[in-house]
Amino acid sequence: MYEHKTKPLLSKRQFIQRLLQHGAYSLFAISVALGIGVLGYRFTGNLSWVDSILNASMILAGMGPVNSLSSGAAKLFSSAYALFSGLFFIGIAALLITPFAHRLLHRMHLEDKE
Repeated sequence: MYEHKTKPLLSKRQFIQRLLQHGAYSLFAISVALGIGVLGYRFTGNLSWVDSILNASMILAGMGPVNSLSSGAAKLFSSAYALFSGLFFIGIAALLITPFAHRLLHRMHLEDKE
C-alpha cells in the first residue's frame, strides 16, 4: 500500500489520492459503527429511530447519551458501545494521520540518504 523506503516520494496528486482513500475508509468505518449503535439503541433500548441515531451519534462523538435507558440490556449495550467508541476514535484518528506520518518519515529517510 505504501511505497518502500528506496522508492521516490509520491507526487502531490498521488498523495492527495491516498488522503482521499483514507478518508473514504474512515467514512465507511464511521457509517458501520454508527449503524451498530443505531440498531443497538433501537432494539435494546426501545428508542425511536431518531432517538437511536441521536444517542449513537452522541456516544460515537464522545459527548454522552441523551436519553435515559431503563432496561439492563440497554445499559449494558450503552456501556459496551461507549467503550468501543473510545477505541474506535483512536483507530480513525490513526487512519487519518498515517499518510502524513508516512510521508514525513519517508521524506526524512530520503534526506538522510542524500
